[in-house]
Amino acid sequence: MAAFDEMENRRSKNGSQNMEEYGEVPSPGQPRPPGLSRRCYSSNTQPGNDAVQLENQVLLKEDSSKNDSAPGCNLFSGRWVYDNVSYPLYKERQCSFMEYDFACEISGRQDLKYQNWRWQPHLCDLPRFNGTALLEKIRGKKLVFVGDSLNRNQWRSMLCLIESYLPPSSKKSVKLTGNLYSFHSTEYNATIGFYWAPMLVESNCDDAVTHRVRPRTVRIKSIETHGRHWIDADILVFDSFTWWMDPIMTILWGSFESPDAIYKKVEMKLRRYEIALSTWSDWLEIHINRTKTKLFFMSLSPYPLGNTVWSTDHSCHNKSEPILDERYWASAANRSMMQIVESTIEKLEERGVKVEYLNITQLSGYREDAHPSIFRTFWGTLTNEEVKNNVERYADCMHWCLPGVPDVWNQILYAYIMKS
Repeated sequence: MAAFDEMENRRSKNGSQNMEEYGEVPSPGQPRPPGLSRRCYSSNTQPGNDAVQLENQVLLKEDSSKNDSAPGCNLFSGRWVYDNVSYPLYKERQCSFMEYDFACEISGRQDLKYQNWRWQPHLCDLPRFNGTALLEKIRGKKLVFVGDSLNRNQWRSMLCLIESYLPPSSKKSVKLTGNLYSFHSTEYNATIGFYWAPMLVESNCDDAVTHRVRPRTVRIKSIETHGRHWIDADILVFDSFTWWMDPIMTILWGSFESPDAIYKKVEMKLRRYEIALSTWSDWLEIHINRTKTKLFFMSLSPYPLGNTVWSTDHSCHNKSEPILDERYWASAANRSMMQIVESTIEKLEERGVKVEYLNITQLSGYREDAHPSIFRTFWGTLTNEEVKNNVERYADCMHWCLPGVPDVWNQILYAYIMKS
């Protein structure tokens, strides 16, 4: 993790990690970021059909382990099918919202088959994504992703998915205010945002740009600092897992400013995660408008633990095919932490607050081929040659290339939003 901190600090000194400072694609005359030989340029595509397709009307089913008798289809149980006709759903180079961290093709990846795999549920089809239908659904509303960089990965995917459905005259830019990145469509008066809160509760890692801080300290009973910024959202999509994996973490009882605050190092990651989610759920119960706000929680996105700068191993490097054995379970998919989330959500529902749990862990675990590995931006003085010669240190097997797996997460999210 120390190496990860060092890299993040280097990156923060070099400015934003986005392909565009405020969401806009740079012009050819601008200097390229370190480690990239090519640029991504915007290309306006034709808006999609403005009709809500009948295919969107799918009956959804909760995780079969919770509700075996529910009608319809379990979207989370299925297999990956190669489909180079319908996929990818957008082109990396045509997405104005693309982020260099997820732009694997631009960063030099030659094998692009990872873009052509379609998730096929066993007993039905995923509703085809219709950006116009989604934008109409959230007209006058706010959709906010809250969490860590994997949720930012999903948010960028969502922006790329809707771009071709926006009017050609739309301003495709992202605004950063505090911890909130937001895209606003004036045509639909709709906002799609991402709020950086990797622990959900307050911590010393909450700066949206410079957040790799050691020792990691968490105010495990405090969430108001964040919550007040997304309390007005109509749809909230949460995630929080990766940042809780530190073997030792400092828990703060009191405020960062108080001389009487109590700091205690805690090794029990399951217990501290449970307390944090309890704080999150208590806040939702008190503050969320239950008739207005739709709530989602993304299950963990699995990655292999190891010693790269991302705290993963480098096993995803040079993988070019998904795992097709449906019995496979990713070793880093911590079932105990997943059970804590599931239990928290069940207790919330008993208290009258409904949170949809989108269990994307299994379907994502099959896709070791779809991580960036070394095909992403490395900010600072690090050269491409240094990265290639030290894959064991620099391979990113945590995040996802775009187009890719997060598009499927958003297709599933889309299905839930459209049926609500």
